Amino acid sequence: MERYWEVDLLRGIALVMMIAFHALYDLDHFSGPDLVDLHSGIWPLFAKVTASIFLLLVGISLHISSARTRIRGDDPLVRYLRRGGCIFSWGMAITLSTLLLLGEGFVVFGILHLIGVSIIISRPLLRRPLLALFLGSTAIFAGLLLRQISFDTPWLLWLGLVPSHFFSVDYFPILPWFGVVAMGIFLGGLLYPKGTRRISLPDLSTRPFAKQICLLGRNSLAIYLLHQPILIISMQLLGVIEVGEGLALHLP
Repeated sequence: MERYWEVDLLRGIALVMMIAFHALYDLDHFSGPDLVDLHSGIWPLFAKVTASIFLLLVGISLHISSARTRIRGDDPLVRYLRRGGCIFSWGMAITLSTLLLLGEGFVVFGILHLIGVSIIISRPLLRRPLLALFLGSTAIFAGLLLRQISFDTPWLLWLGLVPSHFFSVDYFPILPWFGVVAMGIFLGGLLYPKGTRRISLPDLSTRPFAKQICLLGRNSLAIYLLHQPILIISMQLLGVIEVGEGLALHLP
């Protein structure tokens, strides 16, 4: 199946942005807030833009994949259930590992949980880009409203209902973030009708820099899963951070 280099390129750029941000986050977490402060200035916006690029591309890719599947006459339901369940399972593995290693602030419902669920629940929108636009904008608006309200229960964190004093190192609830995926589905229908590129683009994927970035974009899940252990071990070996001071093992 033909891949669109521009999608891989944008995903690769988002990966580089994510790795850069997480490197700074590790410095902040393990070396103290005096070295790097990610809670002010441009950094909160930088993190949101990075995540938004990823999730828009999830929606665009879902539309392209669905359109091509319909042309072949296949039913994508089982494939989407399998793919979504696999990614959600990786999210649960991150939940368990961060619970053991971090304790407070562990990942309850992170970006992999969101992507896994989004792949499964987005199927009714894949043939209805205007409905995706409407539901996407509604989800974003609803999520922004919910963030202004404190709830007593933690059992609806996955939806976006946040108790007071809640903290997680990676939190992407369905509201508002599924709205970004839905907007990506709409953009996919606009830019890639029937799974084909609407606008002709010169192929830049053979140029050395773009080729390397596209390679990252084609292996985004593996890089996402491996980049933090590699960052932390590398920084520790270089003497930049002392993991023992900021990382505690919490066992039940």
